[in-house]
Amino acid sequence: MLEVAVRHAFDGFSLDAAFRAPPGVTVLFGRSGSGKTTIVNAVAGLLIPDTGRVTSGDWTLLDTDAGVRLKPHERRLGYIFQEGRLFPHLTVKQNLDYGGWFAPKYAPREDLHKVVDLLGIGHLLDRRPGALSGGEKQRVAIGRALLSAPRLILADEPLAALDEARKAEILPYFERLRDEVNVPVLYVSHSASEVARLATTVVALDAGRVIAQGPASEILSDPAILPVGAREAGAVLTARIVRHHDDGLTELDAHGLTLLLPRVTTAIGAQLRVRIAAHDVILSRHRPEGLSALNILPGVVHEVRPGGGPGAIVALDTKAGRVLARITQRSAKALGLAPGEPIHAIVKSVSIAPADIGAGGAQGPSN
Repeated sequence: MLEVAVRHAFDGFSLDAAFRAPPGVTVLFGRSGSGKTTIVNAVAGLLIPDTGRVTSGDWTLLDTDAGVRLKPHERRLGYIFQEGRLFPHLTVKQNLDYGGWFAPKYAPREDLHKVVDLLGIGHLLDRRPGALSGGEKQRVAIGRALLSAPRLILADEPLAALDEARKAEILPYFERLRDEVNVPVLYVSHSASEVARLATTVVALDAGRVIAQGPASEILSDPAILPVGAREAGAVLTARIVRHHDDGLTELDAHGLTLLLPRVTTAIGAQLRVRIAAHDVILSRHRPEGLSALNILPGVVHEVRPGGGPGAIVALDTKAGRVLARITQRSAKALGLAPGEPIHAIVKSVSIAPADIGAGGAQGPSN
């Protein structure tokens, strides 16, 4: 369990954040300027906060009261930056080996062949970074971090410099890192889709403060939080693949409710996380008929939260889980929406983007 408590003042900004990160991927989530990178730099030793304590079990990286300030190279961290930052004069194999050169001899290490297989980079080993795509460079950077025998991996918006195609290439490898490697990851993001797919735990930040912490399914579906604004609001459902249809759709069982999505290239029986954006949800008082939309989720209104403008976020509870809808306040009034009222959520199959569908790794408990 990583425990972080840091306070630091800059001109015009102060950070006062504390949280506990259980095993898995803990995502620091919030708008630009909310303090995410400052926290990661404090954990890495690149910033010594005014006051702070960073521990993992009996291992103390920082304790300003006790005078403990391990230097960055003493902290046993793997750092994945926005850019791969590979050594251009070394081959991929040599860049991977570099990670292990500074690892303590006694430290348990990942096997090179396992890491190469995990990241699908066996065919790249003899190339130099200049011959790699952005996505390939990031996969090598992940491998180098893993092979340094880290006790913790830090990833500071590692997909921010990539286009959508390269992001789609890299995300499955972070999912495998979460599910198959026994190293905790502290991951910085302001992308709701990334958080929905990757997070075991979400630490939501706003203006240098922790405003919520818990599983992605809870934090992203709470209309009172919305750390990156209403436009990015959406809910995360877990579902199991039950059938691939001949017309190009995949059928999922979401705790007794059916979801139909564009074809997912994953085996029947696999569990997925599916993010449904609030702006893609239409609400109906009665079960609609004669619609082109295929996903109809009956539920009950949990909360109606008006925004600062004409919009409102409606949270409804269904058998599949909490769903959010972003509608106008006029529509909410016309429908007579109030807690406890029955409602149907309607979602077009094609509105769920591939980037919002990921492997269904376990989500951690609330803290």
